[in-house]
Amino acid sequence: MYKETKTRSVVKSISWRILATLTTITLVYIFIGDVAIALSVGGIEVFLKMLVYFFHERAWNKIKFGRHEIQPFVVWLTGLARSGKSAIGNELSERLLEKGLKVEHLDGHSVRNLFPQTGFSRDEVNRHIKRVGYLASKLESQGVFVVASFLSPYEESRKFVRDHCRNFVEVHISTPADVCEAKDNKGIYKKAKSGEIKNFPGVNIEYEKPKNPDLEIDTTNITNKDAAAKIFNYLNKYL
Repeated sequence: MYKETKTRSVVKSISWRILATLTTITLVYIFIGDVAIALSVGGIEVFLKMLVYFFHERAWNKIKFGRHEIQPFVVWLTGLARSGKSAIGNELSERLLEKGLKVEHLDGHSVRNLFPQTGFSRDEVNRHIKRVGYLASKLESQGVFVVASFLSPYEESRKFVRDHCRNFVEVHISTPADVCEAKDNKGIYKKAKSGEIKNFPGVNIEYEKPKNPDLEIDTTNITNKDAAAKIFNYLNKYL
């Protein structure tokens, strides 16, 4: 499979324009037999077609017929720790970028590093998610697709984000806690169960499941790549 570069496309366009002009010059010479007239007609043709093309494009830029405006979305992935949110978010972002869209992936792990003093109590978590949600809404308003991968365990802050975004898609990665724990190579579930980690959703505090998510995906028996494909297919009908 080959992908045509922009340089190749430009060279093809220029070579086609030259070939078309030479054809016109040749036809005029065949019928008239005068080289000077043939060259003059060829030159006039190039100028007139460039002029017509310029105004033709400007006119069509003002016509909405047949034009589909792509509205950006905020895709919010919520679910328990180690459910695959970050990996799915990365894969989905790549698919959207391949479609030529402007995309920003906000991830719970990387964003946390920007706010090292943010705690894990219910109020602190809600404030943190609201801050991130507000940022997502601003990026959306600038035409950027946002993929957000956050545990975001509380309905209150998720609703805040939904209310502040124009096109919000809530995706619940509903992988059960025992499956997430089996994938936990850092031992955070073990630490939470022993009491070493406090305020850990799904272990020592409740994770408030979304009541009406736009999509619900359990990664128990599917790969993160397949999960991202499901979300992309859902969005693709709007793109």
